[in-house]
Amino acid sequence: MRLVELTRETWPTLEELFSANKTVGGCYCTWFMRTGPEMEAQWGAGNKKFLHEKVRAGEPLGLLALADDRPLGWVAVAPRSTYPRLDRSRTTASDAGPDAWSVTCFFVHRSARGRGLARTLVDAAVDFAAARGARVVEGHPVDTEGRKRSSGDLYHGTLDLFLAAGFTLVERRGTRRALVRKDLT
Repeated sequence: MRLVELTRETWPTLEELFSANKTVGGCYCTWFMRTGPEMEAQWGAGNKKFLHEKVRAGEPLGLLALADDRPLGWVAVAPRSTYPRLDRSRTTASDAGPDAWSVTCFFVHRSARGRGLARTLVDAAVDFAAARGARVVEGHPVDTEGRKRSSGDLYHGTLDLFLAAGFTLVERRGTRRALVRKDLT
């Protein structure tokens, strides 16, 4: 398996991966970049175009996991400033500062689930952010303790996943979510 940055050259690979899931294909991992009305109005092709424009501009947005050049997974990781919606929600607000990066979304193709790929992706996301000057990386995972969650509810990652990757629990946010952080200094 190899991990590659989402770039102009790898964009078709992301398209292929997201075409496997209608929800992901509608959002195109832009939820935290846009307002609710923008998301609704641009669902599908509009969100895809919005993300593609960011890729063409050279913004660091995430990593793809490939096996034999077949896309298996995705993690969205970028400077926190890329995601203005994070600061508009009590669930995801933070005081981490301007050098913080956020891991906002995961997608693992159904054929690759249950094999530890999400852990590989979160570790790679931390390395990716660190190589680009991040001083801290945050996540906003779902706390699955005592409850079963659908795969559609787990795109933020799980609390156990982030804790196993060396993140620290900053605080629980309600009954379902948490803020976690990994200091890279």
